Amino acid sequence: MQHRFRLAAPAAILLACAVAAAQGTPNTISDDVVRIGVMADQTGPYSGNGGPGSSLAVKMAVEDFGGKVLGKPVEVLVADDQNKPDVGLNIARKWLDTEKVDTIVGGSASSIALGVSSLLKERKKPYLIAGTVSAELTNKSCSPMNFQFLTDTYALPKAGVQSLMKQGVKSFYFITVDYAFGQAFQDDATKFIQAAGGKVVGSVKHPLGATDFSSYLLQAQSSGAQAIVILNAGLDLSNALKQAAEYKLTRNGQMVSVFGMTINSVSAMGLDVAQGLQLTVPFYWDRDDASREWSKRFMARNKGVVPTYIHAGAYSATMHYLNAVKAAGTDDGATVAAKMKATPINDFFSKDVKIREDGQALRPVYAVQVKKPAESKGANDYYTVRAEIPPEQTWRPLAESSCDFIKGK
Repeated sequence: MQHRFRLAAPAAILLACAVAAAQGTPNTISDDVVRIGVMADQTGPYSGNGGPGSSLAVKMAVEDFGGKVLGKPVEVLVADDQNKPDVGLNIARKWLDTEKVDTIVGGSASSIALGVSSLLKERKKPYLIAGTVSAELTNKSCSPMNFQFLTDTYALPKAGVQSLMKQGVKSFYFITVDYAFGQAFQDDATKFIQAAGGKVVGSVKHPLGATDFSSYLLQAQSSGAQAIVILNAGLDLSNALKQAAEYKLTRNGQMVSVFGMTINSVSAMGLDVAQGLQLTVPFYWDRDDASREWSKRFMARNKGVVPTYIHAGAYSATMHYLNAVKAAGTDDGATVAAKMKATPINDFFSKDVKIREDGQALRPVYAVQVKKPAESKGANDYYTVRAEIPPEQTWRPLAESSCDFIKGK
């Protein structure tokens, strides 16, 4: 199902547009409309991570921008990719061929994102990645049109492994979702573990949308690994951690850890289950005044549900894109992409964030720990921020990149 939203501009902007038209300002917007497609899992296991919340965040960005850019309306199209590559690619092709979409904000299965990335590279349209965490999108499968606004399967395990090794953990067992995202996550985590002198003693894969994790958890328990690391997301992660708590896996000294988790999973599990988990995130709603102000506006329109970092990233990506269109004086994809890379990101999410040549937004990430129930002071008061990790300690160095237009430069 696809939905379309056209957001009205304030009267002042309409007046300015009329004046510009009277002065003969040339039309620099194709089809007289800037169209933004929002593609995500709207109803499945990742719908709480991004889904309808990401669609809302994009619409908020367009509204906050004023509803128009260069005197032309901004239109938002929303579609459910159902976590199926064929569905996602068909939507993207239709958007490009018949709807004349200028950019896509995406954030679900990596198999979909990799296909959409190839399509947008061919059409020279910016791909605003806010949710999909495959590191390949800025590495082997890079594109001059790709922009990774959040985090990836290189940065998350790198920070997670460093944290666990500092606590004396040397042996690991993985419970991994069985598709490209999970495999990439596990491969990078294994590399960091081995480089630090640790050992992966075993792993098991589970299908997307699993509900019974008992056999996987028992295999992990019997491995004797010091840390059982769950590499999945959304409802899969919530279900796995709930059942891990029921099996009391930590009673024999084993640690249950995750390398990536959005805050809606904490809401679903409750602090009784999630307390003590250590993770890294690029955004936390209650970190400072700017994040709180935006998040409260978002929650007021989202039935009180707290924003994930994916929701915040969708807003940030959309606002940065619209600012680039305005600054470039056109919605031509290659021109806008160049302007996006030349301009630092500045918004409630983070300040003065540069976008690297490979499309990676060099944000800091935050080491957080889930609070105990007694430590929480109110609704959605879930994390204690332990440290800010600078981007140079998190992201893949360009010297290690396999990106074809980066190598050799």
